[in-house]
Amino acid sequence: MTDLKKKLLIFDFDGTLIDSVPDLAQAVNNMLTTLGKSNFPVATIRNWVGNGSRKLVERALVGDIEVAEGQLGVEEVEGAEQVFFDAYAKISGKNTVAYPNVDAGLKQLKATGFILALVTNKPIQFVPKILQSFGWQDLFTEVLGGDSLPTKKPDPQPLLHVCQLLGISAEQAVMIGDSKNDILAGQNANIDTLGLSYGYNYGQDIRELNPSATFDDFQSLVDWVLAHYY
Repeated sequence: MTDLKKKLLIFDFDGTLIDSVPDLAQAVNNMLTTLGKSNFPVATIRNWVGNGSRKLVERALVGDIEVAEGQLGVEEVEGAEQVFFDAYAKISGKNTVAYPNVDAGLKQLKATGFILALVTNKPIQFVPKILQSFGWQDLFTEVLGGDSLPTKKPDPQPLLHVCQLLGISAEQAVMIGDSKNDILAGQNANIDTLGLSYGYNYGQDIRELNPSATFDDFQSLVDWVLAHYY
């Protein structure tokens, strides 16, 4: 471990390691149907993913990525979110797939000696089941969900919390993700950031956030990490 230039690789989940939009979109539309509202195409819902379940539900209720302050009542959102949770719990993981080379890449990085952590904005209750479905439950030393702490990405606190738990400095960590929430969280924590262009970033090119480096596929990222941090 002492020979590694970086010790800790912190990964985002949805849009970085897995494509969970098919299940999320179905759960959103099931929620909307239950509430007597119109459904949306998967492509539309894809652009609403990344800020956690509450924001996803709010966007679905108004049918837009932009939700004005006070546009929705707290009780309305909380009730809808519970309907969403119930729907997602039934289908979570059924149509979720790992992106190409993620499984082998994670195992290669782990075997090389890197410590892997997972920091997602997905509610923590849904994370273990999905990890287990891919056989990844033992790959990550720490796992945080969007509701594990009072704040979530792009706030830097989840990343700094993981570093503190593991006794690893921010200088020895790397944040890897597909959206501005990941890149901004890393930058706010003074942690190197690596971007993946294929995930969910609200239609924005991840390169516009100026991560330390950007990759179009996971294997390229793994090769770069091994070349630069090992």
